[in-house]
Parts: sequence; C-alpha cells; structure tokens
Amino acid sequence: MEQRDKILEEYYAQMGIAKPVYDFCMKVEEELKDRFLSIDKTAECNQMKVLRAMQKNHLSETCFAPTTGYGYNDIGRETLEKIYADVFGTEDALVRPQITCGTHALALALMSQLRPGDELLSPVGKPYDTLEEVIGIRPSNGSLAEYGISYRQVDLLPDGEFDWDGIEKALNEKTKLVTIQRSKGYASRPTLSVKRIGELIHFIKERKPDVLCMVDNCYGEFVEIEEPSQVGADLIVGSLIKNPGGGLAPIGGYLCGTKECIDRAAYRLTSPGLGKEVGATLGVTTSLTQGLFLAPTVVKGALKGAVFAANIYEKLGFKVIPDSKESRHDIIQEVEFHNPELMVAFCEGIQAAAPVDSFVRPEPWDMPGYDAQVIMAAGAFVSGSSIELSADGPMKEPYAVYFQGGLTWEHAKYGIMMSLQKIYETGKLKNILINDTES
Repeated sequence: MEQRDKILEEYYAQMGIAKPVYDFCMKVEEELKDRFLSIDKTAECNQMKVLRAMQKNHLSETCFAPTTGYGYNDIGRETLEKIYADVFGTEDALVRPQITCGTHALALALMSQLRPGDELLSPVGKPYDTLEEVIGIRPSNGSLAEYGISYRQVDLLPDGEFDWDGIEKALNEKTKLVTIQRSKGYASRPTLSVKRIGELIHFIKERKPDVLCMVDNCYGEFVEIEEPSQVGADLIVGSLIKNPGGGLAPIGGYLCGTKECIDRAAYRLTSPGLGKEVGATLGVTTSLTQGLFLAPTVVKGALKGAVFAANIYEKLGFKVIPDSKESRHDIIQEVEFHNPELMVAFCEGIQAAAPVDSFVRPEPWDMPGYDAQVIMAAGAFVSGSSIELSADGPMKEPYAVYFQGGLTWEHAKYGIMMSLQKIYETGKLKNILINDTES
C-alpha cells in the first residue's frame, strides 16, 4: 500500500468510516474505472460545448456588472440567455433569478403556453408531486384547472415502455401541449434517455404537428452529449440550483426553446408589453455564468456518485433504479429499502457527510406539496440545491430514497460511504460486509 493510500484510509477512519465499510467501497470503486472513464469523456464534450458558446457570444467582464430597478439593457443577462440558447440548441432562452425553483419554472412554462379550453397531456404517467397542484390534480388556488385547462395522462406500461396506442388515442383536437418528464421524480420508473424522448416527440408530432412538446429537463442536463431540445422538443425547462447552476447559482430557473414559446413565457413572468426587457440581475450574473461553466464537471462528479451508489447497494441485495450497469440519463439514484429504519439511516449518513449542518439529524416532516411525510438530507451551501450532495424520499412503501448530487466526485463518494456506515451501525449488514471483503 502506498503512503498516500494509508493516509487516505486514516482520513476515512477519522471521519467515521469503519474498516469493513471502507474495504467494501474501495473494492467497488476499483471495479468502476472503465465506467468512470466513459463519464469523463461525456463531460469533456459538454465542457467544450459550454466554452464554445461563451466564446461565440463574447462573454466579457462587462457582463458581470450588476443591475437594479427595471434592469433595462442588462448586457450580462442578455449574453447569458444567448449562451443558454446555444448550449441547448434552441432559438431563444429565458434565464432569470426571478424564477424561484424548478416547480416555478415548470408552472411558468405551462401557464404561458396554455389557454382556457386547451388540454395538457402527459404521456409518461403522473408528473412530479409538486406539479399536482399546478395542474389541478389536487385542487389548489390558481391551478390550470381553475382556468379551464384540462389534463389527461397515459401511464407507462409495466415494463417502462411507452403506451403508443394509448398516447395516440389520448391526442385530440384540444391537446395543446405535451409534457414529458425526463427524470423519475418519486416514481419507480426508468429515466428517459434523450433518444427515447426524441422517439416519443416524433411519434406525437407525426399525429399532431401543431402540438407543443415540453420536456422537464431537471436533473438531466449534461448527463448525455445531447439535450431534448436537440431531438424535437419545443421547450425545455429546468432549475439553476440543479445541474446547470454548477453549485454556484444561488437561485433561478431556465426555459430554452422556440422564440415564440420564450416570448410567451417572458410575458407571463413579467408583464404583457414588458417581457424580457426587464428583470434586474442584482449582481448574480457572475454566479449563474460561472456555475454554467463548471456544470459539466460538477455533473460528472454527481453521476459517478450515482453509479457508485447503485453498485454498492445492488451488491448488498437492494433493488436500485437504475441498476448497476444501466446507461444513465439523469443524476438521481433510487434505492428501495422497504424498511423505514434503513431509509432514515441512509439519510442520516448523507447529512453527516455534508460540509454544512453535518451535525444535524434529518427527521421526516409534512413538506408542502406532498401526500406523505418526506425525509430530506442536505447540508448545502445553497439552500435546497440538489446538485449538492442530498437525499430524500417519501416515508411510505417502498421506502425508497433518492440520492443525487455532490459538487465533487470525492464528496459524493464519501456521502455514499457514510450512508452505508450508518446502515452498518444498525447491525443489519455487518456479516454481509465482512464476508464480502474477506472473499
């Protein structure tokens, strides 16, 4: 063993990792070298794409000057939106700190494109929990349903495939917008690859060319070398405190798409007649831009962490989605425990590994927008940032935890090791780990 390896093992021991846990995890990491090299190559492609867009649009120091008040003629804001449009291959973009979160960005997209009498279709099953009140699946003040916008969904088939016949039947003269959620949310289904999203959009557009196809791109940016906007999506939507903010964006969301879609969204965000012309950036442009620059590298680390977690927990007999060998299309890793104690222990480990609030013990709570208590572990520099190391899940069967993030691979790795350490301390895995490392 090299001196460096001895020192590293000592560090992990000092930070609470027992030797059986350490040995088991290091063995798994060794087996993933080729997989990690492939992830590195994807990140390099995406890094060049971002850098090229910044150079093409003449990003300059002048762009980082803050604006206040109305924010007229904010060159930094305008340049950043041109960069986003180039990175995601669209005609235009809306990238604003006034968009408070991913749910807000999605609500903005839906409410700006749909009008009374229109119908919204989800061909991939029920969307993420927080959108239920936006749509009106659960009654809420100001929902789409209150404005006379109807909703229809077609569930995925049991094997995760699209229900092509069901989708074709669901399309009708009222269908104005199709929403496609790339990531799984709290559903145990496969994340959609860009290729599959493209196939779905092509199928829908063949049958109804005038329908708008919108993709909820949260957690998927920079995981592949293409984005849904490059395979036919009219509009893609995401949060800046997830992948594209690179851990530096303190707030914000983005919409990228056709000029017509972006114009409608801008008028909804601000006011008819004002649109993109207003919206002071208050000094955050540097963070938003530098975060985008770092995003491919940050996503790379988070993706390695997800693959690492899948391989560890699958070897221990738990169901993981995606499994240890599947291709990856977002940064989220689901682990099903079917045991609330183990689920809580996992989250305790993620919290204990955080740089912020590592001493806090996460507890399930009644989180707004959800139908069950939710446990969340996150010690982040930006509150709620899920590109940073975090884990969460609803306290109900199958007691599945959803792990994501990690600003660096090394931190994501430690977070997973600590999650296993906390489970190891319950006494339920001791013999399994010891037998595996001995073999």
